[in-house]
Amino acid sequence: MLREEAHLQRVAPFSDPFDHLTATYLTHTFARHTHEGYAIGVVERGAQTFYYRGAMHTAPAGSMVVVHPGELHTGQALNVEGWSYRMIYPAVSLIQRAAQELEAPVGHIPWFPNTVFHDAELSRSFLYMHRALGEAASTLERETLLLHTLTALIQRHAEFRPSAPVLGKTSNLLEQARDYLTAHYAEDVSLERLAALVNLSPYHLSHRFRQQFGLPPHAYLMQVRVEQARRRLAAGLPPAETALATGFADQPHLTRAFKRIVGVGPGQYQRAVDTTVRQRADLPPQTA
Repeated sequence: MLREEAHLQRVAPFSDPFDHLTATYLTHTFARHTHEGYAIGVVERGAQTFYYRGAMHTAPAGSMVVVHPGELHTGQALNVEGWSYRMIYPAVSLIQRAAQELEAPVGHIPWFPNTVFHDAELSRSFLYMHRALGEAASTLERETLLLHTLTALIQRHAEFRPSAPVLGKTSNLLEQARDYLTAHYAEDVSLERLAALVNLSPYHLSHRFRQQFGLPPHAYLMQVRVEQARRRLAAGLPPAETALATGFADQPHLTRAFKRIVGVGPGQYQRAVDTTVRQRADLPPQTA
């Protein structure tokens, strides 16, 4: 009988660490969130449904999924059977590196017009690469398979997209509010104070913030706190200290928020990162 489980590792081909997830989810629901880098994966069983770019999408077994950096999305099972998938979360710099292998302009960020698509050959290539990244494959093998898969993905499914237009005055004010939340994530910021900082009413700030960034201010702040917590956990800070350092009321509060966005709890995430660091350093595993 299937049970819900998630295995997360931290891998570092090309000395560019990123998260590597193998998971089966039955009832777990991802809150609205974004990633700093790309989210790329293949659904192996069942079907996932998720909100992305203003619409709901369904990714059935055999399909590939690509989510762009900074794009708001969710994630949940389509039905009671849940779904199983393998994902990687590479940094923008790594995708740019692959694009430059295809002679893309320096700094070009590949754009994928379809978030869900079917490409049986590429899916097989991705799954083979994903398993190699998680196993004791040689560095050469892991890096070769990763670069081959990413360049094939870009060649087959990406297209050129011009730079975004210059934002207007109100958008600039909203960006100022967002930047303030990013810089003061550990503080208990009120909506009234945030609105006053950018000379907007609390209602208009909340309404327009959600229109522009896809999240209300409080949800965006939670996203930033979880990302900051992830970095501290990866650096070895205990979960209880991490919770206090990143603005959470306590460790259980951190745990609930972290799992809704990352997919695993803080302790499991930290153990995965610690194991990867020790493997790379050729150190013995920790004992109880």
